[in-house]
Amino acid sequence: MILNSIALEPGNLDGIIYLILLILLGPPIFLAIIGLILFKTKSRKAGKVFFILAGIYLVVGLGICGALMAGF
Repeated sequence: MILNSIALEPGNLDGIIYLILLILLGPPIFLAIIGLILFKTKSRKAGKVFFILAGIYLVVGLGICGALMAGF
């Protein structure tokens, strides 16, 4: 019985924090860079849309991933 519980215990979970941070901050940064590139070119309206999408994704990501990291 003790051997079964040892096999189920996880080891080092540091990588999962980095994965959650990558999911949290990766897409908003990517969308903001695309928005900046589009804003500097002729399609300013599309750049603004990408900035808004980046902001919404960041707020939602901070809510969901932040709750996961805080332990709620």
